Amino acid sequence: MFAKADIVTIHVVLSERSRGLVGRADLARMKPTAFLVNTARGPIVDEQALLEALQQRRIAGAGLDVFSVEPLPVDHPFRKLDNLVLTPHLGYATADGLRIHYGQMVETIDAFIRGGELPRRLA
Repeated sequence: MFAKADIVTIHVVLSERSRGLVGRADLARMKPTAFLVNTARGPIVDEQALLEALQQRRIAGAGLDVFSVEPLPVDHPFRKLDNLVLTPHLGYATADGLRIHYGQMVETIDAFIRGGELPRRLA
């Protein structure tokens, strides 16, 4: 997959099995025109290997909104790269999404307090 994909996105839970899941060898297989996007958890990707791949332009770029150390330190080398987009871990947040999410939580809390049937299971 790494050798053929134009964009690789990471969508797994951080666990002992997924820590370092994307490593140096995986990044080396990527095309020089490919991008890596990690919005899951920072430690899933070997950040040092990613830093080197980006600095040496072995891949076209990356997008990260999660890091091994959060918040990302001001002097972190990622901040100096022009082929890396950094955002806080808020890419999922929209006004409508938050309104729905928190509205459902209030409905569920209200139903619980009243002793009624819970309207839905929140994930």
